[in-house]
Amino acid sequence: MTARNTVVVHERLSRHHDVQVVETNRRGHATRFAEDAARRGIDVVVAYGGDGTLNEVATGVATTNTALAVLPGGSTNVFARTLGMPNDALQAVDLIVDALERNDISPIGLGRANGRYFTFHTGLGFDAAVVRRVEQRAALKRYAGHPLFVVAGLRTWAVDYDKKRPHFSLDFGNGDTVTDGYFSIIMNTNTYTYLGNRPFDIVPSTGLASGLSVVTFKSMKTTHMLRTMAAALRGGGVPNYPWLDIRTDVRHVVVSDARAFPYQLDGDYLGEIQKVEFEFVPDALRLVRSHP
Repeated sequence: MTARNTVVVHERLSRHHDVQVVETNRRGHATRFAEDAARRGIDVVVAYGGDGTLNEVATGVATTNTALAVLPGGSTNVFARTLGMPNDALQAVDLIVDALERNDISPIGLGRANGRYFTFHTGLGFDAAVVRRVEQRAALKRYAGHPLFVVAGLRTWAVDYDKKRPHFSLDFGNGDTVTDGYFSIIMNTNTYTYLGNRPFDIVPSTGLASGLSVVTFKSMKTTHMLRTMAAALRGGGVPNYPWLDIRTDVRHVVVSDARAFPYQLDGDYLGEIQKVEFEFVPDALRLVRSHP
């Protein structure tokens, strides 16, 4: 995001619409702005920023009549790219204008973790520990986004994360449990993330109208992790390896342990917790369908 891009985005959106620009300066700010917009009956809130800002705006307008439009302005922009948008705000804004002209707005489902909505995924365990380390170097994230994540991942793997014991169990109800969870991804969409232009393709059937996909690593052996990553980068999804537990169309799952474990939501580190209850909420959000 630059001052020039913000001016250009404002100008293009303002050609046929009344537009107010508000800028966030701390965590939680975007949710308050979005909630206020919904209370005032604003038609659309355009979230221009990274995935964390997008999550906050989606949380603020969820279950209201105010629609959400997604404009990529962060380092990775997972959700926008999953929707098929270009990873460039000045190209993407024209798609938003076209979609508004067609009134191309439709409901989508969201995930919810302990009452907080998420748009594309929540990570429990290892990847949350990686995000924690990245956020300790937040000033570098804008300039060295993907290399910073790679370095943080290697450092977390080598030093920070206990790979010898399970960190939590998952309860899907009716006695269906996984007791040896080392690392889980709860997905509302596929792709999980991007490495440059390469998507991590985990469960291709995951969609905004279906339930959540839950992928749990039951081992943190180096060979298992490398094979899984290689499969995800090849495309077509990850095979049902013996060290993975893969569930689709999940409507409810509870993850817990006596010892707290780290978790992140849409790329924002939220600390350590002993219990997280996940649910899929259909038709939770009205989305502007801006795609090529």
